[in-house]
Amino acid sequence: MKRIAIVGSSGSGKSVLARRLGEILQMEVWHLDAILWKPDWVLTPRDEQKQIQQQLVSKDSWIIDGDYNSTLDIRLKAADTIIFLDMPRMLCVYRVLKRRLMYHNRSRPDMQEGCKEKIDMAFLQWVWQYPISKRPGMLEKLEILAQNKQVIILNSSREVEKYVDEMKSPV
Repeated sequence: MKRIAIVGSSGSGKSVLARRLGEILQMEVWHLDAILWKPDWVLTPRDEQKQIQQQLVSKDSWIIDGDYNSTLDIRLKAADTIIFLDMPRMLCVYRVLKRRLMYHNRSRPDMQEGCKEKIDMAFLQWVWQYPISKRPGMLEKLEILAQNKQVIILNSSREVEKYVDEMKSPV
């Protein structure tokens, strides 16, 4: 496990898991939200996103969390381990709403300064639709990638905790 990509819906816990694994494995963690969003929610142009991610994945070891579909293959191809947080949609929506309350009028730790936490109906709808619109394609990709990469699918907070505990005390 030297190159870990963590993917899943917004609110699935990608950034939290990335931070925890980074501490346990003593690996550098890259949050795509913090890299690709500039202050005031200005998204980095796609060509620049690709260049940035090519540079990140060329490193010897890393943990990258993010689900940016247009550049997903860059990370999945370079990763030796892919963790898909396949969480229930209600949990993801709850976490997104909770995060909005927790970071009201300020940026969360895995975001650029100047990106104050916000929420709108389009974003909530994207989170709600993830199991229908994004999940099937992700599972198809992961099934193919599992032939030569370690693919870990975690379906609940309990499974995430169990996985983290296993990583803390490897056999």
